[in-house]
Amino acid sequence: MATTLKSMIEAASAEVPKITATQARELIDRGALVIDVRDAPEVESSGKIAGAIHISRGMLEFRADPGSPFHDKHLDKERTLIVYCASGGRAALAGKTLKVLGYDKVFNLGGFKEWAESGGAVETPIDRGM
Repeated sequence: MATTLKSMIEAASAEVPKITATQARELIDRGALVIDVRDAPEVESSGKIAGAIHISRGMLEFRADPGSPFHDKHLDKERTLIVYCASGGRAALAGKTLKVLGYDKVFNLGGFKEWAESGGAVETPIDRGM
């Protein structure tokens, strides 16, 4: 039976707890890793959460699997992970993917805009003088 994007996001959201910016700050203070799953042009135009690593949604499985030649050493199955995107949908799907791959402590922060508007620290994009 076919499914819809909406139902996929709802199922993912049921598995990956949504947290507030305040809760995220507390987890970050305790060593959580923040992952920006937006596409590169989005990050380049708006910046990212200070200290976050960027792994686009399309590369997440490759970067998260320790058996992959593309594995990102920052990803540790014992570490708390916080994922975010532009509005929360891709973050929910990314969080579910991480859980399937054996990461148990995964949270969805939602969208970058809400973080920035709450006063969260942001690394601004590089000015390329264009």
